[in-house]
Amino acid sequence: MLPGAGSAGPAGPGYPERVLLLNLDHVAVAVADLDAAIDRFGTLYRSAPLYREVVEDQGVEEAMIPLGGSHLQLLAPLGPDTPVGRFLERHGEGLHHVAYAVPDIEAALAHLAAEGAELIDREPRMGGGGRRVGFVHPRSGNGVLVELVEIT
Repeated sequence: MLPGAGSAGPAGPGYPERVLLLNLDHVAVAVADLDAAIDRFGTLYRSAPLYREVVEDQGVEEAMIPLGGSHLQLLAPLGPDTPVGRFLERHGEGLHHVAYAVPDIEAALAHLAAEGAELIDREPRMGGGGRRVGFVHPRSGNGVLVELVEIT
């Protein structure tokens, strides 16, 4: 049994109102040169992206590489004055965020807001692959940016 399961917690016995995290959807890595990163992963790990697309409103071009039941997302900024562009300037290439699959993005964001999480997105937005997403600030994720991805 998981710690807290069946015990009285913030949402009552067994945490019945908790967000259901279905799976690790993807791990995102910020890169300066998407073509070079795709080539490097292809050479080292014999992997190729399922798709590659530009997500204008997030200021990125992404490539999604399958990894078993999850994915590796390579993110390159469309310019220096974008979230990923600023991330690269401050931190260099590396881990950008971890994404979890959820069945209901509105319910997940509402639950996290009610529990005091600092949300970047109070309402879902469109992400890569045409899926609805929402981000949780690293201050609420032990220093890790969290993306919730709705799986329908």
